[in-house]
Amino acid sequence: MKKKFIKLVLAEDEPALGQIVKESLESRNFEVFLCENGVKAYETYQKEQPEILVLDVMMPKKDGFTLAKEIRQENPNIPIIFLTAKSQVKDVIEGFQHGGNDYLKKPFSMEELIVRIHALLDRVHIKQDHTQIPIGTYLFNHTKQQLIQNEKVTQLTHRESELLFYLSEKRNDVLDRTFILNKLWGDDDFFNARSMDVFITKLRKKLKNDTAIQIVNVRGFGYKLIC
Repeated sequence: MKKKFIKLVLAEDEPALGQIVKESLESRNFEVFLCENGVKAYETYQKEQPEILVLDVMMPKKDGFTLAKEIRQENPNIPIIFLTAKSQVKDVIEGFQHGGNDYLKKPFSMEELIVRIHALLDRVHIKQDHTQIPIGTYLFNHTKQQLIQNEKVTQLTHRESELLFYLSEKRNDVLDRTFILNKLWGDDDFFNARSMDVFITKLRKKLKNDTAIQIVNVRGFGYKLIC
């Protein structure tokens, strides 16, 4: 059986160092997406849905701390390692405050980086509960962010998965609109409400193969998953 590659986004603005790290990781069964700045790294994260992020702190366009903070709002569980030339205690503390799981000072050995990556991935896998939640003829795996029907797997985004999880917890009852907006978007303003409506539409499309499932809008209150 072909061994599975681990998707990793590497954000590093030093071309020589970035290429060395990329090639070293690729020789260890990683699929590495090298990005030269924080803006590109965020776009790549959204597109590729990696399993782990390795972020340089000092980058053009968007620094590593800002990038990690944005990603944490969407995905509280993905492991993040910071690479930095800074070593003062306040810098390390700031890294963890912005959502980092580990902090590696430059220059570093590749062996140490690889050990730290695997340690974080192992920790995530131990924490994961792969229990599948039945929703009609689908099985919903919250931690893997997957919908499964007749062995066909549909991948969900993090926010789609979180929204479906809360809907499934309140199935056949109303999920309060204000609660879920504050929980997943951080604010219940007009623009976030419109964004949530878009995600509800996406979930309806992904559940459309079971006509007994409905996500209905309870005007003025929220949404109800009927199944």
